This record gives sequence, structure tokens and C-alpha cells, in this order.
Amino acid sequence: MNSKAAPFSRRSGRDFVARHGETVFNAAQRLQGDHPHTPLTRAGFAQADEMGRALRAALGAKPALSLWASPTGRALQTLAVIAEHLELDWHGARTDSRLVEIGMGGWGGRYYADVIAEVGPVFDRASGLLISAPDGEHYPEIAARVGGWLDETSRDPGDRLVIMHGISSRVMRGVMTGAARIAGFGAPALPGLPQGSVTMIEQGVETIVHLGTGHAPA
Repeated sequence: MNSKAAPFSRRSGRDFVARHGETVFNAAQRLQGDHPHTPLTRAGFAQADEMGRALRAALGAKPALSLWASPTGRALQTLAVIAEHLELDWHGARTDSRLVEIGMGGWGGRYYADVIAEVGPVFDRASGLLISAPDGEHYPEIAARVGGWLDETSRDPGDRLVIMHGISSRVMRGVMTGAARIAGFGAPALPGLPQGSVTMIEQGVETIVHLGTGHAPA
């Protein structure tokens, strides 16, 4: 691994970064990628409930918290449940396409087992990161787009909640904390967390707020 970069710490508020709940693609073991709408399962809704309860316990009702999400259905469904727990207006949330999951190209939507049978492992054993598809998105591109969003929104006041995805949130958390670039991937990434997890990043330091019960790798 390369040496650590400076953390992205220009914001004065706290960022609560959450991974959406389990989806039908996760349950079926299909590569989800940047597919726009893969609905939550009952387990996924339960994980969103857990995140909502955890954030309510940490922040109370109607916290001064701005809401952001990936524009995908699964992120917006997760946010709807959390917002209900926090007594916040889901309709006030903002979305940005730079918060979507890694684009998987021709592998997107396919079963993991079928892709593995065709090309071999799709996860890097050392880092747990998805290997980019030949025609898919590469990690420096993810770092560039989430970094662009962070830069553009660096003057957002106060605390905010951001609902994202497994891989893209790992990269963004890495950028925000100044994590080292992962060898062979060319971008920073923090360790993966289960679906339904929430972390808090303040001035480049991450704390786990809630560890989810999901199990899908990405």
C-alpha cells in the first residue's frame, strides 16, 4: 500500500455515511453495480429500521441533519425508513449520481457464480474489493467522482446523512479519512462493512455508529 493521503477535512459538520439494506439482487447473489432500482428485501427493510433506531438514539428526534442519497431505488428506500425514525422529511433529501455504486459493465446484473465460472474470482482476497469488469468502472474513477461531490459540497452546513453503497462508500470513506491507496486499485478504500451499517466521519476520523446485520460482499 502507498502512504496515507491527507484526510478530506474541510467540513465543520459530521458526516453519517450509511450502506443501504439488502436487496433482491443481494439475496439472489447477483452483481448489482450501478443498476438503478433493485428493491429492498424484508431483511433490507429490517436493516434500515435498525439504522433508523441507532441514529434516533444517537441524534434524537428531528435532528439538524441534511439528507443525501444515491439516486438508486434501494438507497432512497433505505433513506425513507431512516427518515421516518428521525421524524425528518424524506422529500427534502438531495440526490447525486456521483454517489452511485461501482459500474460493473457487462458483468452487471449477472449471477456471481456465472461470472466466476467464466473469468475466475471477482473479489480481491486481500482487500475484499470487487475486481473491475473489463468494460466497467475503475477505482480511480470512483475516487474522482466521490471526491468531486465532497469538494462541491464542502461548504454544506452542519451534520448530514449520506446513503450509499458497499464499494462506493468504502472509497468515499477512504478519501474522507486520508486512507492509503490499495495496491493494484489506485484508490483509497476503508474496510467493508455489512449492509445496514452507519459510520460517522468528523474531521477525517471515522467512528462506527451501527454495525449492520447484512452479509452481501458488495
